Amino acid sequence: MEVNKPSANQSWHPRSADGHFRVGVSVVKMDVLEHYQNLSLCLCDLIRLMFSLIVPCLYLSLFLTLLLLLLLMGLRYWLQSWIRARRSRNEGPALAFFHPYCNAGGGGERVLWCALRTLMNRYPRVSFVVYTGDQGVTPEQILEGARRRFNISLPRAVSFVFLKHRVLVEASSYPHFTLLGQSLGSMFLGWEALTSFVPDLYVDSMGYAFTLPIFRYLGGCKVASYVHYPTVSTDMLSVVRERNPRFNNSDVISRNVVLSALKVLYYCCFALLYGLAGSCSDIIMVNSTWTLGHILALWRAPSRTSVVYPPCDVRAFLDVPLENDEDDDWEEVGRELGEDGFQPKKPSRKSFSVVSIGQFRPEKDHRLQIQAFKELLDRRADEDEALRLVLIGGCRNEEDEERVLMLRGFCAELGLGDKVEFKLNVPFEELKRELSGATIGLHTMWNEHFGIGVVECMAAGTIVLAHKSGGPKLDIVVPFRGEQTGFLADSVDSYASAMASILSLSPEARLEIRRNARQSVERFSDQEFDTSFLGAMETVMTRLER
Repeated sequence: MEVNKPSANQSWHPRSADGHFRVGVSVVKMDVLEHYQNLSLCLCDLIRLMFSLIVPCLYLSLFLTLLLLLLLMGLRYWLQSWIRARRSRNEGPALAFFHPYCNAGGGGERVLWCALRTLMNRYPRVSFVVYTGDQGVTPEQILEGARRRFNISLPRAVSFVFLKHRVLVEASSYPHFTLLGQSLGSMFLGWEALTSFVPDLYVDSMGYAFTLPIFRYLGGCKVASYVHYPTVSTDMLSVVRERNPRFNNSDVISRNVVLSALKVLYYCCFALLYGLAGSCSDIIMVNSTWTLGHILALWRAPSRTSVVYPPCDVRAFLDVPLENDEDDDWEEVGRELGEDGFQPKKPSRKSFSVVSIGQFRPEKDHRLQIQAFKELLDRRADEDEALRLVLIGGCRNEEDEERVLMLRGFCAELGLGDKVEFKLNVPFEELKRELSGATIGLHTMWNEHFGIGVVECMAAGTIVLAHKSGGPKLDIVVPFRGEQTGFLADSVDSYASAMASILSLSPEARLEIRRNARQSVERFSDQEFDTSFLGAMETVMTRLER
């Protein structure tokens, strides 16, 4: 076999191919090394560029921070000049309540007027101001409304500062992220209040905690707060986590895992901010055991926090008789002619009245009351009796009035148009008259912070049926000396069953429950509130008068 050999001009070596391979590898390594060197140079240039930008940015940030601090200090000095001017005129200290809805007729407003009355009586040198967002009313009309609705008259004059931007705290202004929107809006409204009048002591009596740092750090005021209901709570978080649809957790969110998780994160972040804002308060008063637990968990200021039960005008109902109601439940239907002329005819039907007291807000759940009443009527269709449901409450704005129209329409759909009555913004005497003739006092709000309406029903002698949660469960509808004071429920079926049970009780048994209930609510009287409220405020008020 002939073997091909390289020509004379060609060099051949059995390892020459491997040599070419090594040369190729070396070339690749040099290219990679050069690439890394170029990359290192680029990174170094980038770091130098960033460093050259960061240093000026740091200086700029420091300058802007100092400028902001100087601006805030200037604002604080300007605002405090109002206090210094007031003192130079030998005027006494001023205390201001932040209550944008002071002309409403709810339990929060009763706290406001009772607090003003007791402070005026105790501290004659202090002047008082109320920040309100009510428009189209005069101070005289506001005070007359308090007298007419709550039977409260102030011993001396109070000044009103009318705020123009209350819409900033209206829930309807924020279809989404309502809590955050209302809280930010309250800060702007608080700023309007602060720039209108600078008090020595600021009291938030409606639960707008985000106004507290504005008055404390910008206005230099002492700050106090009376908390009716925490803006966010662990119960709200559990509702979202468990994906339960409620008035503040729509079906769209409750049915979606991702949206529910995002809402939980939103609530947790908001709770952190809420706790920081609330912790600014020098004095913290809460209205119930339930509220106390949540505020301690969020604001973390146990040494400054105390329970002050809201004032309930229980003594105004003590003249309502608690006699055996066996004869009072009979409905007078006419008279018949006897031998001696017209004689009263014993009616053949018994009449029972179920009364609800509460503002027409979504959380009051009037819809549940109507549904339970309908269920009660269906269950007792064979009974020869007349039943009616009376819904008594205040309307703060057009949104509440629209809600009443929707509830009227719901009653019509269920065929209850002639059995359900709506009474809006009624005077105190009419409220008392309705309660004195009622058999059952109905309450359906989940996690009601306290429940002034529940206390008033018990004081008036009605048998209370309240929601099995919040203040009614922990503080109000509790055994008194080991005896029953009312009933609790938490669903349409349980409410209807409880009402049926109450109506089936003998008159003697109902009378015993009514007596226990009335005796138990003495601890919620105006006098007890005065003592507790003055005790909580004494430290800061003593400093104020010096």
